[in-house]
Amino acid sequence: MSPSAYDPYLPARRPSGHPENAPKYRILVHKRFRDHYDELAKRVGIQQAQQFWDHIALHPGEPSPVASICLLRGRAGRPQGDGWSRTYHYELSSMARAGYQFHNSYKTSPDGDPHPVVAILTISFGSH
Repeated sequence: MSPSAYDPYLPARRPSGHPENAPKYRILVHKRFRDHYDELAKRVGIQQAQQFWDHIALHPGEPSPVASICLLRGRAGRPQGDGWSRTYHYELSSMARAGYQFHNSYKTSPDGDPHPVVAILTISFGSH
């Protein structure tokens, strides 16, 4: 695999196919959680996995009509840098959660083109 311009993040495709609407945000997953992301549909079902991807690709800072989302408090919720949102906690199911942040004009280098990205920071399977 070639190195990602987003290191330590890797692009995350929509589970089981292309979305109906073009995504507004590029979806990235931290390489530590790549295996978790790859098994997301198997763990929570294809519908929930696609709803999660669709939501963060189109409206990451808004409430979801199908899932519970909250902002994390304290140190865990701090933005990872300038321009990043606080950490959102998305409940995929009673046994799966994902933490993500988004940036509306991220650049991979000082001369790079700005584009919106969502970084999936964590994926956890198991009860609270």
